[in-house]
Amino acid sequence: MNDNSKTVFTFLLGLAAGAAIGIFLASDNKEEILNDLKDTARKIKDNLDEEIEKGKKFVDDLKNKVNDLLEDS
Repeated sequence: MNDNSKTVFTFLLGLAAGAAIGIFLASDNKEEILNDLKDTARKIKDNLDEEIEKGKKFVDDLKNKVNDLLEDS
């Protein structure tokens, strides 16, 4: 990514964050929004934990296959 791309990306990210904060501050149902954000964050964390476990299992399986191949040689 070149410097111009990074600058544009950072600007757009800041713009999106500012818009989200503006909507939140102007909203009457802040507690509902916070609860939704917490639920979404929890789901993302659970999905990441699950994918990490899958990755660990994949690496362990691969390691075992390599060890088996080395023992057979």
